[in-house]
Amino acid sequence: MKTFLYCAVPCAVLLMANAPCALAQQYPTKPIRLLVGFAAGGPSDVAARTIAQKLTEKWGQQVIVDIRPGAGGNIATEIAAKAPADGYTLIEPAFAHAVNPILYPKLPFDAVKDFAPILLFASIANLLVVHPSIPVHSVTELIAFAKARPNQLVYGSAGSGTASHFAGELLNVMGGIKVTHIPYKGLAPAHTETVGGQLSMMFDGIVTGLPAVKAGRLRALGVTTLKRWQGAPDIPTMSEAGLAGFEVNSWYGLLAPAGTPREIVLRLNSEVARALREPDARERLYSIGAEPMSNTPEEFADYINAEMVKWSKVIKAAGIRVD
Repeated sequence: MKTFLYCAVPCAVLLMANAPCALAQQYPTKPIRLLVGFAAGGPSDVAARTIAQKLTEKWGQQVIVDIRPGAGGNIATEIAAKAPADGYTLIEPAFAHAVNPILYPKLPFDAVKDFAPILLFASIANLLVVHPSIPVHSVTELIAFAKARPNQLVYGSAGSGTASHFAGELLNVMGGIKVTHIPYKGLAPAHTETVGGQLSMMFDGIVTGLPAVKAGRLRALGVTTLKRWQGAPDIPTMSEAGLAGFEVNSWYGLLAPAGTPREIVLRLNSEVARALREPDARERLYSIGAEPMSNTPEEFADYINAEMVKWSKVIKAAGIRVD
């Protein structure tokens, strides 16, 4: 006697096989929260809102930027790490994401294991500037000047653990000098103090630094990317200026909590990459000195790991501590 019970298994398997595709096609069905760990109005906020606006327009579901500043981005990161892995809570990690696990050994999350990388979408160059009272016109001259005056020069940063801080420490390590670090609560106050002459130098943002350079209030010595910045092609890279391999990029990406379905991760990756090909989105990122990027989740994961390895060496060599 024949039975048709065997049909139930293949049908169930077929439905399960199609479930991931259906999940990705239906997502999102409600608003998405995008966490940002730094202050409103800054580059991280602008970058996040650029992505949020484009995804909202595409999907018809609101992507809400949730600003949770403090502790070098760790407050927002902890919230994201403990959120449901359903694609409805995302975080925009920045440079600090790769260095905080080294600076803060007892974090309540694992910066690698607790997250699913989506993509690295923007990279920002920094600009080494000195006050005109410092009689140097190149990185080589600055190093010689600083070596003759150990601990006499001071540089400002946007805060401990930021790219502008670590750029200065990398300069100390690679140049064999000791310029004293003074952290501020953001680039703006450090920029103001450098223009005013209270600071000798700093690694400024391109957007804030270039106007002061053009006005003669600061002198530019180099950009921190491996390629010259398209908006200032006459300024050499730090590598060209004598420190081969010197590279410090501020960057922004997207992460989801670990366990977020792969299909949702890939859809987010695809949609953000597509959005950043649109002229208005690219223009908004260029306005903060950012270069739009696209890559795979695996490439972003590799980038974060490489940043951790690189900066752990600098932290050890420079003896950096954050209280």
